[in-house]
Amino acid sequence: MILPGGIGKVKKRSTFALSAFAAVVALASTQFGGVAKAEVDPDWKPKWTDDGKLVLPTGYREWVYLGSPLTPNGLNGGAAGFPEYHNVYMHPAAFKIYKETGEFPEGTILLKELQLTHEAQEEDGSRSEVSGRGYFPAAFNGIDISVKDSKKFADSQNWGYFNFGHHAPPYAESAGAAPTESCAQCHIDNAQKDMVFTKFYTILNTK
Repeated sequence: MILPGGIGKVKKRSTFALSAFAAVVALASTQFGGVAKAEVDPDWKPKWTDDGKLVLPTGYREWVYLGSPLTPNGLNGGAAGFPEYHNVYMHPAAFKIYKETGEFPEGTILLKELQLTHEAQEEDGSRSEVSGRGYFPAAFNGIDISVKDSKKFADSQNWGYFNFGHHAPPYAESAGAAPTESCAQCHIDNAQKDMVFTKFYTILNTK
């Protein structure tokens, strides 16, 4: 039962509740709006110089880490093409879209930073540490990047490949695309999905 004058009080309480809810929503939008914006902000995509070179991204070690294939010299006749850990990162915005759609979006950057192994003690390049015998990461030693852009790289199945130096930092600030035969062709011939060796990156295959 609503007592005389109660209807007005109920209306006031409802109005107050709605106002309070609106305030909470507004506060949440203010506090988390930057996160939401980052997910859709086109600023995550590649940056290019005026002469068409790719600009080395910043903050990439804070991106989504995909994995670290390793092809040491000791297991490749002493002459591995990349005798380091291949630490591969993907921008969080591109990764989010990939997980939602199963496809690498336009502008995807896959960044591979090479990392040397500690000095070998055995013929196979391994060494012993407190955790046992194996391979252990040491200094950074180069960056390679692949970019998906169907307009720029239509001739190499929509991906371009860039080398920023195969040496210790600092790396080059920008780099031009490598010839198709030097990188892209290997991916064309051997990659599992859309020019990417997805079998080496379990996180890309996990829902």
